[in-house]
Amino acid sequence: MDTAEGRVHTPGVTGLGHDVYEIDTRMAGYEGITAGYLILGERPCLVETGTAPSAPVVRDALAALGVGPRDLATIVVTHIHLDHAGGAGDVAGMFPDAEVVVHERGARHLADPARLLSSARMVYGDALDTLFGTMNPTPAERIRTVEERGTVDLGGGRRLDSHYSPGHAKHHVGLIDSVSGDLYVGDAAGVYIPETADLRPATPPPDFDLDTALASLRMFGSLRPQRLLFSHYGPVPDVEETLARSGEEIRLWVEQAKAARGAGLDFDHAVAMVHERTRERYAVLGPDADPALLAKFDTVSSTASSVAGIVHWLDRGQAR
Repeated sequence: MDTAEGRVHTPGVTGLGHDVYEIDTRMAGYEGITAGYLILGERPCLVETGTAPSAPVVRDALAALGVGPRDLATIVVTHIHLDHAGGAGDVAGMFPDAEVVVHERGARHLADPARLLSSARMVYGDALDTLFGTMNPTPAERIRTVEERGTVDLGGGRRLDSHYSPGHAKHHVGLIDSVSGDLYVGDAAGVYIPETADLRPATPPPDFDLDTALASLRMFGSLRPQRLLFSHYGPVPDVEETLARSGEEIRLWVEQAKAARGAGLDFDHAVAMVHERTRERYAVLGPDADPALLAKFDTVSSTASSVAGIVHWLDRGQAR
């Protein structure tokens, strides 16, 4: 394996210190919307693959960092949603010695993505092809599962510890680096918009559960991470404040959805209520904001999608 020294100016690759590199996986051609992360060392590890069309982008970024086809030891996904793991099968094919690590509830969907793709097609229709492409299977013999806890050996005494963190999805894990203290939060802490420092909930159907989501955030705080690494998008050093904000935003959206339900309003009105109530909270919705920026992040976490997840939770009768 070559060295990454001097290579951090590669477009789409950002060095974050501690041999950690952010890779812009360019979902649907957008910049700064989906991130993967490479942890270099004795056993290089990729966290998140991005979508299927992201696979060549990831391969080229790793090559620029000196990681060749036989060098990558591990691919880890925080959960199996297509913007995080859609490229798992393709990236696994490009790096044939890499083990693929996922929570046990997501493993069968990596091995056989047909049901996952069918469900996504029902939600996104023809836009699925543009947004996510086609997820290819990961060979079952290369998949290793983790449960409540798990460990990925990074070599040299360094490890990545996984912690089950459902609420956003039943197959979601957070990952903390024993050396850097970085916590890879996937979508469990929401979507961070670096251009405006906004933090929006990610509560899509069918798995959102308020109590479980808040418990996952408390668990993240108990790990005492040094920094949060968002898959959407980038590093955030203000850990306690950001986790607190994440819980506050989720509660606020749930309150508005409950209010709409209590008033007998339909789904579109519930979305409008949430949008209006949060307009002043998010700079991305402000009068001077770039509408293209909101449109970009709406592709991974729209207001309608998150409200739909909350409404689905309410319909299950889980609200207290």
